Amino acid sequence: MLCVRALRTVSSLGTPSSFRALTHVFRTTTATNSVARTYATHFAAPASKDEPKATSLDVDNNVFKTYKPVSPGIRHLRRPINDHIYQGKPVRLLTACLRKHGGRNSHGRITVRFRGGGHKRRVRLIDFVRTEPGEYDVIRIEYDPGRSAHIALIKARDANVEGKAKWKYILATEGMRPGDVVQSYRTGMPETTGILRTRTVRPGNVLPIRFIPTGTVIHCVALSPTGKALLVRSAGSFAQVVHHDESGRYSHVRLQSGEIRKVLQDCCATIGRVSNLNWKGRKIGKAGRNRWLGWRPRVRGVAMNAKDHPHGGGRGKSKSNKHPVSVWGWATKGKRTRKPGPKGPKNSNKMVIRERPRGKEKRAGGS
Repeated sequence: MLCVRALRTVSSLGTPSSFRALTHVFRTTTATNSVARTYATHFAAPASKDEPKATSLDVDNNVFKTYKPVSPGIRHLRRPINDHIYQGKPVRLLTACLRKHGGRNSHGRITVRFRGGGHKRRVRLIDFVRTEPGEYDVIRIEYDPGRSAHIALIKARDANVEGKAKWKYILATEGMRPGDVVQSYRTGMPETTGILRTRTVRPGNVLPIRFIPTGTVIHCVALSPTGKALLVRSAGSFAQVVHHDESGRYSHVRLQSGEIRKVLQDCCATIGRVSNLNWKGRKIGKAGRNRWLGWRPRVRGVAMNAKDHPHGGGRGKSKSNKHPVSVWGWATKGKRTRKPGPKGPKNSNKMVIRERPRGKEKRAGGS
């Protein structure tokens, strides 16, 4: 249709100057349409030559997928680009059904506010212990609706292994891809030393903390020698081995918050950083997407009745000169209600060597 109109316009123009002007318009229109934005765009800022390259611990804030605003709900929608994620369904043997309770306990009383609804999902059974030795091949990287990190499906190379020990789900480390090989040394380390021992310190491998060199980035840290991993499991998080005691009993580990605590050297941890670094930079885009995730609207205290919240009641938007408190009456806006570690009560937490930075220390960049 555009070409027919153009031919009609050309035939109506007689002067060469008018024809040159029309040719300029065609060139401009063609150049504009060639860079027109598509429905989905990979938002990545051009990197300059002088700009230093990002390290493995930096969060890349420019690798996101944005959408053409054909509706208000996707105008501000922004998602991390994860083209390596498997698009199919999970292994049903490694999942369990999830019964929803809407934030209520066995008596029917609400114990967790603003929860309910959401899409139907199945729980992925993640192996946080990894006691079986031997090499495992990474088959694929999958999405898990129950956590922020990605998970990896691994398969044992040993043909004699059967059942759930043959196939497992583990937390995927950053950079893990299908074809990688991971191994667990929880039951024992190889007797060789030197270069062969250092080969065990690879992303995705599980080692006792006593064999992990200082300065190594770790995640999935256990707090007992026979227990499962409890610390550092969310997307993009990591901890770091700081020091090994000469006594050979404890090691010092710096957590993501900056807290330094003692962990038994017989406890195990996984080498590397948790996957999906850019998860924190996502944007939901609309309220309905939060409802799909099982979150109900969060009501302000001043909008409630007096019996439902300390800020409720009154005529108009009245705060009644009250200090901000929670629904249970606990002071908020910075007041400390818990003092663990060295500054807390006696024997409150002997394992904390240095608390996470707060207040002036945090603003000054203390770690």
